Amino acid sequence: MTTISIRNNPERSRFEVLDGDTVIGRAAYVDDENSRRIFYHTVIDKEHGGQGLAGRLAARALDETVAAGLVIVPVCPYIRSYLGRHSQYAANIKTPTPAILEFLDSALAARARR
Repeated sequence: MTTISIRNNPERSRFEVLDGDTVIGRAAYVDDENSRRIFYHTVIDKEHGGQGLAGRLAARALDETVAAGLVIVPVCPYIRSYLGRHSQYAANIKTPTPAILEFLDSALAARARR
């Protein structure tokens, strides 16, 4: 492992874990018009698992989301689980509703068509 860093890549709508210049993990999101950031998928490449990188990624993504004044919508099971263990984010969470899930589905379908 070389230098591990975490960054937000808004052009790709995801936070990324990098090993040097190589993306080895990501927390994907969609922002909506109501100042909500919907996290829908988090993954760390298998060969980098077990090093606590997913937790570091979640913490950075959630801290930056709150700092930006956005509400966290945890659709992703990992983010939802992380939030259950870290109560400092409780005031910034919105439970996914059918309307939010419909918006997410539409947004992801639109991305797929690009």
